[in-house]
Amino acid sequence: MTINTNQDIRLRLFSGSIEDYTALVAIARAVFPDDNGTVEEIQHWDATRPAHCVQRRWLVEAGDTIIGAAEYFQPQWMYHPRKFFISIAVHPAWQGRGIGKYCYDILMADLQQQYQVEQVRANCREDYPRSLTFLCRRGFQEEMRTWESRLDLRLFDPIPFAEAIRRVVEQGFTICNLDELLARFPDARQRLYTTMVEMHADVPQSEPFTPSDFTSWERSVFESPTLYPEGYFLALDGEEIAAVSQLWKSADPSVLMTGLTATRRMYRKRGLAMALKVHALSFAKTLGYREVRTYNATTNQAMLRINEVLGFVKQPAWIEFVKDVSIV
Repeated sequence: MTINTNQDIRLRLFSGSIEDYTALVAIARAVFPDDNGTVEEIQHWDATRPAHCVQRRWLVEAGDTIIGAAEYFQPQWMYHPRKFFISIAVHPAWQGRGIGKYCYDILMADLQQQYQVEQVRANCREDYPRSLTFLCRRGFQEEMRTWESRLDLRLFDPIPFAEAIRRVVEQGFTICNLDELLARFPDARQRLYTTMVEMHADVPQSEPFTPSDFTSWERSVFESPTLYPEGYFLALDGEEIAAVSQLWKSADPSVLMTGLTATRRMYRKRGLAMALKVHALSFAKTLGYREVRTYNATTNQAMLRINEVLGFVKQPAWIEFVKDVSIV
């Protein structure tokens, strides 16, 4: 198909080759320069996606040049058999030529032909007006927002927050990292899985949380190329896991990503989240990391307050859009 260009544009199925993964990462970084995804990380998530979660991916070619990517998938963390996410990324040099529309039409036709789709979701950052207009024109409506926040560790002083750690220690809690937990308890992985399922159920998202089975979860965590056991902290009440705050590696060796910071329901209002965040940030600063990044739903006021107090600075929000799809 020819689209506002002298070259033929076509969608071809993603092959799973290292060349295709490399091209996928290159497109993501061209569209979102702050994207920290790596070939190894995307391969890991593809390999550990549960079999019941559908995923189909294409690359966009102009002649022999890969200029974009498109996919639809069912997220394992909020699985529904008739609800999907779509993602379309076109290299900035090729935007504005109808390529996104071409990809969208093919994705939607394929989805509606193969599945009884009820809803389709898509994510877009609020400072990408072309993408916002694209989604709104196609009937997508805003559902929720998530802020990315960043902390410059060179400006972070942990001393004023030392009291937060002292208070939880005085209550009898101890802080350890993931390696220490694994060494202490023969069933540490199962303990952690049970705790994470409980805590993830309370994380704000647009659909109810659907936990992975233990084996899928275990692979997704312990085979992840970004796992950082020394920076994965837990608060213990005797032998019970009370709270967690995770740091994960990123493609930028000077930047760490926050995974989940959460407290089990029975232990809330005791300062554990703040204490673990301070502990984790102090750890990262001591080792010379430059920055820590985190993501929080705009409705998660408790966590946002903690991050603001610690000095995190909000970045443009990610908006999750949803479209109800009528099957004729």
